[in-house]
Amino acid sequence: MYSKKLSAFNLQELLVVLVIIGILLLLALPNLMPLISKTKSLEAQTQLKHIYNLERQQFFMISKYSSDFNAIDFEAPQTVLENGNANYAYDIIEASNNSFKARATAVTDFDGDGVFNVWEVDHNNILKEIIKD
Repeated sequence: MYSKKLSAFNLQELLVVLVIIGILLLLALPNLMPLISKTKSLEAQTQLKHIYNLERQQFFMISKYSSDFNAIDFEAPQTVLENGNANYAYDIIEASNNSFKARATAVTDFDGDGVFNVWEVDHNNILKEIIKD
């Protein structure tokens, strides 16, 4: 019986490669944090646009905006603090016959600087970032 020896990596070589990959990730992570924060803010933008559409429907039906999520049939997603997936909490901060303003406030600090991201949308569908994380 002939046994052919296969070339392979040993455990030390694999560990060195894993350490090098780990160091490279640690070096790259600070540069990726703004991109991660920007990506997570897409959740807030999408939900606020949805709230805007629901508020407009409410306005067309009864000629005024609502300050109640139940009245416009918006169910706020559970946040990560409530064992959900949402990174933002949503509020209608102003509603009258002619205007409304809704706000999305981050429940987690994406880059660890103590500043929480805040977005707002109004009755003109103007979406703006109030506090940048």
